[in-house]
Amino acid sequence: MENYLSTEYWSNLLNKAVDWLIQHAPSIIVLIILLFVSLKLFTFLIKRIKKIIIKKVEKSSLDKIESEKRINTLMSIICKTGRVTIWIIFLMMLLKTIGVDIAPILAGAGILGLAIGFGAQSLIKDVISGFFILLENQIRVGDIATINGITGTVEEIQLRTVILRDMTGVVHIFEAGKIDSLANITKEWSASILDIPIAYKENIDEVIKIMNDVADELYKDENHKDKFLAPFEIFGLEKFDESAIIIRARMKTVPHQQWALAREYRKRLKAVFDEKNIEIPFNHISLYWGEKSKPLRVEVIKK
Repeated sequence: MENYLSTEYWSNLLNKAVDWLIQHAPSIIVLIILLFVSLKLFTFLIKRIKKIIIKKVEKSSLDKIESEKRINTLMSIICKTGRVTIWIIFLMMLLKTIGVDIAPILAGAGILGLAIGFGAQSLIKDVISGFFILLENQIRVGDIATINGITGTVEEIQLRTVILRDMTGVVHIFEAGKIDSLANITKEWSASILDIPIAYKENIDEVIKIMNDVADELYKDENHKDKFLAPFEIFGLEKFDESAIIIRARMKTVPHQQWALAREYRKRLKAVFDEKNIEIPFNHISLYWGEKSKPLRVEVIKK
C-alpha cells in the first residue's frame, strides 16, 4: 500500500501535477483565449446586426416600438443560443485536450437529444413556428388578425403561443405549431369595402357622383383626413340583387380606422340620400291576420 502520509508520495504527486500542467497548460490557455475572443466577437456581431435591422425598420415600419420589441426578442434568442453553443464546443475541446475520451459523451448526448426530440416534438414545433412568426413579422401586438377562423386583437406574441382576444372579450390561446391559417387584417394598411344598394329606378351616374361628393367632404374633414391613405375608389355597378342594384366602393385607410370611417361615411351618405330622395330599397313583409273558418252552408233547391 502507498503511504499517503509520506513526503515522497506527495512529492511525486506534485511532480506529476506540474508535468501535467506544463504539458496541457498552453493548450488550455489557448482555448480560454479563443473562448473569450469568440464570445466577444459573437456579441459584437449580434449588436451590429441588431443596429442595422433597427435602422431599416425605422425607415419602413409604421409601428417602430413594436418592431423594436420583436427584434430584441429575436436577437435575445439568437444570442443565448449562440453563447450556449460556444460554451459546449469549448467544454468538448477542453475535455479532449486534457485526455478525456469525448466519444461516449457525444454518443450519450446524441441519444439523449433524440429521446428529448421524440418526447417533445410538439413543443419543438411550437418554438420553431413561433420563432418564424416573429422573424417574418407576420403579426404584431395590436393587430386585428384571423387565426384558425377566429378574429380578434393580438394581445401577446410569445415564442410558443399567440394570444388573441375577440370582440366579445374571450381570450384565445393558440400554440404556434398548430396555427393552420393566419390572416392579418391591419398589416401596414387597411381597407373597407362598401356595397351600397339603390333602387332600380335611380340614375347610377347621379348616385356615383353623390357618393364621390360625400367622400370628398369626409376626406376634407379635419377629424378624419389623416386616416385616409388613398382617394376614395368607386368600382361601379357590382351586381343586380333581388330588389336593388349594388354599387361597390373602397376606402383605403391607416390600420384599425377602416371600420370607423366606413360607419361615418354611411351615416353621411344616408343623410344625403334622404335629402336627394334617393331610394334605398328594403324588403317588405305583408302580415295576414287569419279569420275563423265559417260553417258550411247547405242550400236546398226545389225542382
